[in-house]
Amino acid sequence: MSLSPSQRTIRELKDRGIICGVVERWIPNPKLPGGGMRKDFLNIIDIVALDAGAVLGIQCCGASGFAEHDRKILASEMSPEWLKAGAVLELWSWRKIKLHRGGKALRWKPRIRRYEIGDFK
Repeated sequence: MSLSPSQRTIRELKDRGIICGVVERWIPNPKLPGGGMRKDFLNIIDIVALDAGAVLGIQCCGASGFAEHDRKILASEMSPEWLKAGAVLELWSWRKIKLHRGGKALRWKPRIRRYEIGDFK
């Protein structure tokens, strides 16, 4: 069974000793394809984590969704507000990479983009 990007992120954060929780929720609606929709906290955050005095908001996706989620975060009015509140905002995009150059063994690893207030001016 394959893990979702959110599950991979939660596992990684817990392995690092970081307290975290999912703030994305499922809203059932039989009129929608799939029977409902996912709703992110502030429309940009899937997971909130507490790391050494910092509050992190993390958006998670697979490798193919990086550009789309990056645009979503940059276009959101909530992103700079989250940062102005003193919190950290990151995008974690999960992909498989080779363990060794030229090797065949692969390992899941996140591509992490941390946003700064200057990204929104």
